[in-house]
Amino acid sequence: MTSEKQAMRSGALYDPTAPELVADRTAARDLTRRYNQTSTDEASRRQDLLESLFGSLGESCTVEPPFRCDYGDNIHVDEGFYANFDCVILDVCPVEIGRNCKLGPSVHIYTATHPLDPDERAGGLEYGKPVSIGDDVWIGGNATINPGVTVGDGSVIASGTVVTEDVPKGVVVGGNPATIIKDVDAND
Repeated sequence: MTSEKQAMRSGALYDPTAPELVADRTAARDLTRRYNQTSTDEASRRQDLLESLFGSLGESCTVEPPFRCDYGDNIHVDEGFYANFDCVILDVCPVEIGRNCKLGPSVHIYTATHPLDPDERAGGLEYGKPVSIGDDVWIGGNATINPGVTVGDGSVIASGTVVTEDVPKGVVVGGNPATIIKDVDAND
């Protein structure tokens, strides 16, 4: 028999009120609250809290408080990750973020979603779709990455962009919904 947690992580419909999930969200909120109350001279404490919160954390990672997430343990970031103030990651499914990725202020990454059918939605079940962000990606402030999106290596997401579909590697996208503006040029 599949647990609600297993169903959630796999992208199947699940009951978010299941006791195990409520306990996991409560623990994540406690860790993020403690993290968000740290000061800039508490780098070691911040590192320990992020290691306790995230599923995996590479070296030389920085997350500026405040930060919010659903569970934390579904978030996996590689080395050199940087998230500016007010980042939100709704991680009911895995969020994989590659090396040297930079997130501007107020970037939101969502894996959580709800059924489109109103009767099914009213029943309270939810589901999610994983998000994958490649290496060397820069996501500008106030950008939103929607459930199920993959962002290719070296791409740039312009500020305020809403990404609803996969982004190929090496491009700049902008707008709502995101469209390709140009290829990344190392000379820009």
